[in-house]
Amino acid sequence: MRILSIVGARPQFVKLAPVADAFATAGVEHLIVHTGQHYDSRMSDVFFAELAIPEPDVHLGVGSGSHGVQTGAMLSALDGVLDEHRPDWVLVYGDTNSTVAGALAAVKLHLPVAHLEAGLRSFNRRMPEEHNRVLTDHAADLLLAPTQVAVGHLAAEGLAARTVLVGDVMTDVCFRVRDAVLARPHPLPAAVEQAGAHLVATIHRADNTDDPDRLAAIVAALADLPLPVLLLAHPRLAARAAEFGISLQTGSIVPAPPLPYPAMVSAVVRSRGVVTDSGGLQKEAYLLGVPCTTLRTETEWVETLKGGWNVLDPELTQVRSVAARPAPTTDRGSPYGDGRSAHRVAETLAAGLAPR
Repeated sequence: MRILSIVGARPQFVKLAPVADAFATAGVEHLIVHTGQHYDSRMSDVFFAELAIPEPDVHLGVGSGSHGVQTGAMLSALDGVLDEHRPDWVLVYGDTNSTVAGALAAVKLHLPVAHLEAGLRSFNRRMPEEHNRVLTDHAADLLLAPTQVAVGHLAAEGLAARTVLVGDVMTDVCFRVRDAVLARPHPLPAAVEQAGAHLVATIHRADNTDDPDRLAAIVAALADLPLPVLLLAHPRLAARAAEFGISLQTGSIVPAPPLPYPAMVSAVVRSRGVVTDSGGLQKEAYLLGVPCTTLRTETEWVETLKGGWNVLDPELTQVRSVAARPAPTTDRGSPYGDGRSAHRVAETLAAGLAPR
């Protein structure tokens, strides 16, 4: 069996790590195509090295651009790659431009498409990621759902027959890395280490970064928090802050570049709490038993809201009072799986292999 994975952004590289390992264990011929959507080495190359992911077989080098330009460039470049390799499955991950481009390129060539992390919905149509998820799910032949809630969303859209609940592969890698960094923590910036307690923050979504007033309000809220805030500055945040003349070096904020995944997990698991607009980091905080405050009106990971582990604060009215709150005592359960989801992905793809 030949499977071709299409990835291009940080969250996809993290998901790819356990999947690539499971494919190797199962003896699957696995090709990796990197679109180049995230081209900064801190958001790309370092993840392959730190998570022991095989080097990409193909690197498209698409780079940045508007959503349409970037997606179009990927579509154009993927045609030849997919036609050359003719995999049994094209596997796309998550909700990025690389995801929807990979799905569209494959279906146009009549290649079977599997979507990992299918069925997530924010029901916020302002988010480009929401359109990417929905379009990919409706184009794909096999929907690999991470949660029972995702299964329900797919069933409501008439896609139950294509859906398999496999669990969340992010759980696999998060637990593996957590155990490693608890044994050997990664160092934090001196200003954070010396304080003895800290928060971790990431901000990158367009709704939060592209309006100067909104971004200034978020930075002010973070700066006013009672503990040092390790702000892992995504390239989008850094660019917009510079463009709007907003300093990230203010008040409680300790800005730093994005961290390799193990270092990020180490920073989160040792923190008092997380403040973010990232879907992935909300879930990682939940898996690691760390309270999260989400600066959005909604979350795709609704399971994190139960018991107060995640609190939505789109108006920034609660940040100061809840960001450093004690961890809830309610049981989180295991809505995201048992840490063996990647093996179920490999088994499901093998079982669903269509005759050629």
